[in-house]
Amino acid sequence: MTHSPDVPQLHRTPTGTAAAFDRGSVGRVVLAYSGGLDTSVGIGWITEATGAEVVAVAVDVGQGGEDLETIRQRALDCGAVEAYVADAREEFADEYCLPTLQAGALYMDQYPLVSAISRPLIVKHLATAAREHGASVVAHGCTGKGNDQVRFEAGIGALAPDLTCIAPVRDLALTRDRAIEFATARELPIETTKKNPFSIDANVWGRAIETGFLEDVWNGPTEDVYAYTSDPSVARDPDEVTVTFERGVPVAIDGEAVSVLQAVETMNRRAGAQGVGRIDMVEDRLVGIKAREVYEAPGAMALMAAHGQLENLTLEREQARFKRGVRQRWSELVYDGLWFSPLKGSLDAFIASTQEHVTGEIRMTLHGGRAVVTGRRSEHSLYDFALATYDTGDTFDQSLARGFVDLWSLPAKTAARRDARVGQR
Repeated sequence: MTHSPDVPQLHRTPTGTAAAFDRGSVGRVVLAYSGGLDTSVGIGWITEATGAEVVAVAVDVGQGGEDLETIRQRALDCGAVEAYVADAREEFADEYCLPTLQAGALYMDQYPLVSAISRPLIVKHLATAAREHGASVVAHGCTGKGNDQVRFEAGIGALAPDLTCIAPVRDLALTRDRAIEFATARELPIETTKKNPFSIDANVWGRAIETGFLEDVWNGPTEDVYAYTSDPSVARDPDEVTVTFERGVPVAIDGEAVSVLQAVETMNRRAGAQGVGRIDMVEDRLVGIKAREVYEAPGAMALMAAHGQLENLTLEREQARFKRGVRQRWSELVYDGLWFSPLKGSLDAFIASTQEHVTGEIRMTLHGGRAVVTGRRSEHSLYDFALATYDTGDTFDQSLARGFVDLWSLPAKTAARRDARVGQR
């Protein structure tokens, strides 16, 4: 006979927000459902620990993989009383990927916020589902070591502060081995086994891979880690592509009109075939630890390269300088789970204002793991050939330069004289 593991009980905490409830005190729980081990087992854990009915909510953000109807049916087979999948691909591209592109957001100058920008969208759908199904509790499958626990709970707190969050994997310290034991004992339809080495999160903006042998930071990723990108060291012909933007929005690729979602998907395919967008970094997590993360985001990184070069052509110097600081702070806020914060809203308004003239075309070559911009043109360009050229026709008045340099360097010269004078005393 297969041993059936005991189910730890969730006990109500004084605040009602950490994790917990006495059995029978909860009517319905809305669970963020991915179809994987932790959330599939989470349905049973929540039901057995609290007696609550579980409504499973899966959100399609372009992660691919299994058929969404299969995922929905799995949730029902694992014990959910209701399950549905929200097709949010266009919403994700337009309302989450596009702002990230226009911000030029790269956490620690490397990570394009692949997972971080999907969590607020999932939170939005969880809050809506809780209202529709009369639930007072939402649940997620995050551990206590990661950033997503913060993103889910801070998001729920901002959108629906009356809802309570529970996190069985974190709050009951439910390990992977115990999850597998639980699933096996109850014959849950889950393919995950102890031999699966990685934790993977994917959407149309990119793919995140961690755990397994990658936890040793000396180990290099093997090719089987990647799915969105081909080996950049394999010889292949370069791919030249032209991306058209209107007010910071990619609207055409090689002259063919595209939606934002289609732009990302097309560049995922073309840049991914050239090995563009592989990232291997040690990341400063919000919870205070460093973690080794491997990402692949071919479409995101290629489009960011194109968009950034068009901004270089069309943004005024001081505006561009200030935006670089905004980009960093925006990235940190989103990474830290504060998508719905007042400060991010204010930064959003500034970023949107900078996109007024970001219209034009960027030509780039995709090859050998790199996306290299080779051409730019825009009717909104601030590049003046007559001012920039060193040939005949130059309209730049060089006679003004001497006085400018003298005035510009005057504070430094004055300080130097002071230092020399003080040093002689």
